[in-house]
Amino acid sequence: MVNSAVSEFEGYATRALDAPSMVPRREPVVFGCEADGPFDADQLQTYEQQGFLVIDELVDSDFIDALRDALSRIVNDPALSDDERLVREPGSDAVRSVFEIHRLDPIFANLATDPRVLGRVRQILGSEVYLHQTRANLKPGFRGKEFFWHSDFETWHAEDGMPTMRALSISISLTANEVHNGSLMIIPGSHRTFVGCCGETPSDHYRDSLRAQQVGIPGEMELSRLVADGGIELITGQAGSAVMFDCNAMHGSSGNITPYSRSNLFYVFNSVENAVTEPFAAEVPRPTFIAARQVEALR
Repeated sequence: MVNSAVSEFEGYATRALDAPSMVPRREPVVFGCEADGPFDADQLQTYEQQGFLVIDELVDSDFIDALRDALSRIVNDPALSDDERLVREPGSDAVRSVFEIHRLDPIFANLATDPRVLGRVRQILGSEVYLHQTRANLKPGFRGKEFFWHSDFETWHAEDGMPTMRALSISISLTANEVHNGSLMIIPGSHRTFVGCCGETPSDHYRDSLRAQQVGIPGEMELSRLVADGGIELITGQAGSAVMFDCNAMHGSSGNITPYSRSNLFYVFNSVENAVTEPFAAEVPRPTFIAARQVEALR
């Protein structure tokens, strides 16, 4: 049963709407302060205003090599070929995403608790945190399809039951992210507006949405308004660089028609004080390999 009463109380109605809506964010963006972690006051202000922050060198090259090797073993493991956590590109057998990657090799679990990562996350969210989702997005050369514009929070709220905007993602580059190979795009300032979307959530929506999302995406008019206000920032960087971005930041990426593959790790951290409840606009929650329902604070 859709948790419509709670959704209305939280003020972030979405999916079963007659027309798209745009409502102001209710929660803070930064919950901690300069004394709580490695970001200085200017960096926190940038994250507050823009909704994201780029870290030029988060992970060194030797560790990146080890991460790439581990990811390659997972993708090419015959025992995992039919595993639902490996999502294929629409129209091909190329792997698009690997979910719950922190449970497939301990190196990815260790990275989630690395002080360089966890210290920054706790500082932004102002609390202990847990992993809501982990994945690797592989955008193979010539075959990597686009990820259309979306707010992660819209989906996590509608289909996972995340109550408020007290979560973030960190994307760590395993390969060079260039202007030409389908790198991440973010609309600066878009995190301050929640865009409610039209279209009821289909049953088992995740099976289609992880390959090509059709429900839970903003309308062209709403996107145009966000871009008119904030523009578009293309996030590039060498392997080992990273970007932290707010759960409600509107983002997407174009397809990759170059020979140069683009692979990124994504860790989604949620505050332990923002644990998921029942979905606000779906009949049942998504599977736990996509959205954890057990709160285990990272140490």
